Amino acid sequence: MKHLTIAIVAAAALALPAAAALKPGAAAPDFVAQASLGGKEFSFSLAEALKKGPVVLYFYPAAFTPGCTVEAHEFAEAIEKYAALGASVIGVSSDDIVTLHKFSVSECRSKFPVAADGDQKITKAYDAVLARKPEYANRTSYVIAPDGSILYEYTDLDPSMHVENTLDALQKWKAGQK
Repeated sequence: MKHLTIAIVAAAALALPAAAALKPGAAAPDFVAQASLGGKEFSFSLAEALKKGPVVLYFYPAAFTPGCTVEAHEFAEAIEKYAALGASVIGVSSDDIVTLHKFSVSECRSKFPVAADGDQKITKAYDAVLARKPEYANRTSYVIAPDGSILYEYTDLDPSMHVENTLDALQKWKAGQK
């Protein structure tokens, strides 16, 4: 009976949707990472980016996969809207920097950087590990205020609403700043 109870509890836990642990109001973990913008490598610092305004930090499973390509295109197409709200965008995956040099040019269209997180330190700090395949990041987007607090988080493997939802969260934040 004890084993049956454990099995039922374990099955129920696996059936629950994974949700990012960092909720609005939480402190965003600071990080520095190798990143690529337009195929050029640089050191991305969250603390430095936040000095310029809010940051949209999005995690994606892997470069050049269908959903991640669609999402990168959508972020690239919306980059002027983010800039108009004073925000910057960075994508993070466990891909190596060589792969990200290519992805930053072809799929991100040299509009925003993508960072390499091969050891998943950043992904784990943001509780964005894909439960079914822990070697990949889940598709999770965060909006981080200039003070380093989480304004918004959204997790869904479907890439279709990440740009719209993060822009909406930024617009609401900006309206509250007046």
